[in-house]
Amino acid sequence: MQPHMTDIATRLYNHTFKLDPIIRSILDTDIYKLLMLQTIWKEFKDVPVTFSLINRNPSVRIADEVDKGELIEQLDHARTIKLTNKEYIWLAGNTFYGKKRLFTEEFLNWFMDYSLPEYDLRVEDGQYRIDFSGSWADVTLWEIPSLSIISELRARTALSSVGRFELDVLYARAKAKLWEKVVRLKALPGLRIADFGTRRRHGFLWQRWCIAAMQEGLGDSFIGTSNVLMAMELDLDAIGTNAHELPMVQATLADSDEALLQSPYSVLQSWQRTYDGNLLIVLPDTFGTTHFLRNAPEWISGWSGCRIDSKDPVEGGEELIRWWQERGQDPREKLLIFSDGLDVDSIERTYHHFHGRVRLGFGWGTHLTNDFRDCTPTANEQLRALSLVCKVTGANGRPTVKLSDNLFKASGPPEEVERYKQLFGTENVGREVLGV
Repeated sequence: MQPHMTDIATRLYNHTFKLDPIIRSILDTDIYKLLMLQTIWKEFKDVPVTFSLINRNPSVRIADEVDKGELIEQLDHARTIKLTNKEYIWLAGNTFYGKKRLFTEEFLNWFMDYSLPEYDLRVEDGQYRIDFSGSWADVTLWEIPSLSIISELRARTALSSVGRFELDVLYARAKAKLWEKVVRLKALPGLRIADFGTRRRHGFLWQRWCIAAMQEGLGDSFIGTSNVLMAMELDLDAIGTNAHELPMVQATLADSDEALLQSPYSVLQSWQRTYDGNLLIVLPDTFGTTHFLRNAPEWISGWSGCRIDSKDPVEGGEELIRWWQERGQDPREKLLIFSDGLDVDSIERTYHHFHGRVRLGFGWGTHLTNDFRDCTPTANEQLRALSLVCKVTGANGRPTVKLSDNLFKASGPPEEVERYKQLFGTENVGREVLGV
């Protein structure tokens, strides 16, 4: 079903808050957040946590670009939104990954009354510092809307002084640029690719246009979107499973070094209990993929696949293939999902390297929904996407740590990062300067 296409330039030129709030639904988030939320609600509901907005491009002074009053207005609006009856019915009755009633009635009844909690916002050295603190079940859903709000406000500010005809040129160029990418991807037989671009999108309407272009241009090769609202409205599959926050928080619950080393595996047991043997995709890089695989219990090798996030796609994929083979698993039956900073070149390169050896999936994010490089005559730097994240920074009274397979992505207090490095090691962990 093709959506009605809005003239984005006209809408942006004439938009009002009432017509175009940035967050329009509690489901304007990624499906992995809801899937994790159900596990959190069942087993870790009251664990106290703090999520924090972090700009990994500190040379860009966001607070100088985005008006504080407008930011507060959008954040406060997001807090007023609740699940609607229509959305409740869709979540309760829709099929996710071939399974009906993935969300339990008890969880959905709790979610029906849910709204985003309060936040703490301040400005420090040109950056917005936003903390979201409270119980884990209450706080976790702030991640995606906070990022979407900042990204779209930056774009709106950048275009606020642009004339009507320049806006037309900008979006015409961006549409042509995306369509050229779609044509290249269409040449890859059996490609399976999904939209993962909600967090750092240029805007809500632009993400809808990108999804529609992928639907028309790629046909069955476009397998869905991570955005729950758009999946519902466009009759698409909602794609996604889990993320780093689960093992990061689980690690803070460990009362010994031994328990800490086991925490990446114990959290997967919680996941299995929630989803009864479904959604068995491993994200192994929170504290380093090599360490995770070397010490993983045998039962994890029987899971359906893995998502390669912070490691070079070819290096990470080859490591997983060797690991499966050593454990008597057939890699051709396993799913490898790639999602970190993908552009068309890296998708093509990864596809050609692994095609026919494993089942491949790609989650295409920022370079799908926020690639306006060289599209504006005035080359406005504010249209360049940032490496902006909203991560859990504390839990259970302790700081959280993420090492990843790229130490430039490591997060946490330096002394805690060092302690985790000593425990988990840094074998095959690289250092790559971050883009988006």
